[in-house]
Amino acid sequence: MQNSVVANNLVKTYGKKQEQVQALQGISFTVPQGQLFGIIGPDGAGKTSLFRILTTLLLADGGTASVDGFDVVKDYKEIRNRVGYMPGRFSLYQDLTVVENLEFFATIFKTTIRENYDLIKDIYSQIEPFKDRRAGKLSGGMKQKLALSCALIHRPSVLFLDEPTTGVDAVSRKEFWEMLRRLKEQNITILVSTPYMDEAGLCDRVALLQAGKILSINTPGGIIGEFKRPIIAARASDMLHLLNDLKNYDQTADAYPFGEYHHAVMKEGFNEEAFKDYLNGRNKDLVIKKVKADIEDCFMALMKT
Repeated sequence: MQNSVVANNLVKTYGKKQEQVQALQGISFTVPQGQLFGIIGPDGAGKTSLFRILTTLLLADGGTASVDGFDVVKDYKEIRNRVGYMPGRFSLYQDLTVVENLEFFATIFKTTIRENYDLIKDIYSQIEPFKDRRAGKLSGGMKQKLALSCALIHRPSVLFLDEPTTGVDAVSRKEFWEMLRRLKEQNITILVSTPYMDEAGLCDRVALLQAGKILSINTPGGIIGEFKRPIIAARASDMLHLLNDLKNYDQTADAYPFGEYHHAVMKEGFNEEAFKDYLNGRNKDLVIKKVKADIEDCFMALMKT
């Protein structure tokens, strides 16, 4: 299968020598055509720098990259005609209406809304009743749909979405991922970055990114399958005290907050009954259960290796 995106040892630094920040430290990966590929990592991991390089908006300090076989430096004009890019910050014209923004982007790419309406229909139809409303007056979820429609209006072969679900409600997040699955059926290659670990499972493959380095690249199931240690989820009336108890237990490899619980990653061969007795003797209203690892557990473990 042909690769739509290839990154080879990409390096990017900011600042002067004495205060340099390494945003990307030798990033390499490939994305086959038609795949939904996730870049998962916290703020400051390097996701936006990576996307700006791949969309020809930023020059790397080292390494090479190509999109649809075109070099991001030498063939930047060709790439700009082929990709759709939705930046993390809403960047459409706030004073233009919904339809005026869409017409503007269609004109830039020498096309029309009518010509490519079939591609954006499922998305645009949800905001079309508000087509005469100024973009700055839209809700977060509606802005998101408008930005995606504008990124798709020229029928790109590769779509880059930089943290598209940040700052929107849970319902809008779910709707957005459903839209991406429908776009994938049109054989559009999609690269999406997100700080939300739960969204990793919605991608075909993911790269876990931290401090400019890729920790792992695999399918979500493949990354979870590599995690071999048992995990105990625990909750008590005094969560801080419980966390300290978990960390101080000699058979605990790691412990950290995880939603309403704390997760304790245990060493192989630990005695579960002895562990329960230890916690019961030191905590009130204790709830304890064995759980399976998810992407966030894997990310935490990879950060410390």
